[in-house]
Amino acid sequence: MTSLRPSVLPRVRSHPLVAAGPGLWTSIAVLAFFAIAAFAPGALASHGPTALDLDHSLQGPSFSHWFGTDESGRDLYSRIIYGTRESLAIGVGATAVSISIALLLGSIAGLAGRFVAGTVNRIIEVLFSFPTLLLALLLVAVLGPSMITQIVAVGVGTAPGYARIIRGQILSAKNSGYVEAAVALGHSRWRIVRAHLVPNAVRPLVAIIALSIGQSIVWASSLAFIGLGVAPPSSEWGALLDAGRTYVTQAGWLIIVPGLVIVALALAATTLGKHIQNVLEKGEK
Repeated sequence: MTSLRPSVLPRVRSHPLVAAGPGLWTSIAVLAFFAIAAFAPGALASHGPTALDLDHSLQGPSFSHWFGTDESGRDLYSRIIYGTRESLAIGVGATAVSISIALLLGSIAGLAGRFVAGTVNRIIEVLFSFPTLLLALLLVAVLGPSMITQIVAVGVGTAPGYARIIRGQILSAKNSGYVEAAVALGHSRWRIVRAHLVPNAVRPLVAIIALSIGQSIVWASSLAFIGLGVAPPSSEWGALLDAGRTYVTQAGWLIIVPGLVIVALALAATTLGKHIQNVLEKGEK
């Protein structure tokens, strides 16, 4: 056993999970905590999300209320825990909408004929010229504020950027040597698209999906902060920010704590996404 140790240790140390350092493990731990909060909030919460205690309203963080209480005496920590499911649902749902639209538009722009591809490219450019929040605001104003509207608005708002990435990947793959070899071997157009072009276009999205979930939650929280999100008494994180605006000078923790939670999730998802991207890039070399 001792003779194998010198040859095993370098392999263990070079493993991506080991070489990534504490940042990745911290991100995984944060994401695991939020996953538990989403699927089993009762295991982490100390109070009910709607339990009123008017005698202890607007109390600062303490041993009995770790993140303080709101204007109705509800425990902010417990409300954040119970709001994780809705917040993650918005992030995942908006990402699914965004990637689906991006795949459709990017694939058409990269594979269709000159006229159709040019038309779709102009649509992508027009959508991309709108700031994400402005485009989401426009959709919310038309459809009305709700959880579904947030998912659709954020998904549509972030789709153009991803569509450009997919289009670029497809155009790059079309001129690659393995596609030329497939054409020379007599493979059908559909087989080339299915076996070569689409997989190479989708590969970068593996890392982007993790990044997009955190970004989508931030955008959705921005909409909720200006009153265009999920209506009270929801404990969705953006709704908590919106509810805390009134007491920002009197009870700053109602804004600061949910904001830090959103930042923590976004940073954890971004760190994981960048690590996945680095692993994929090393695998291609």
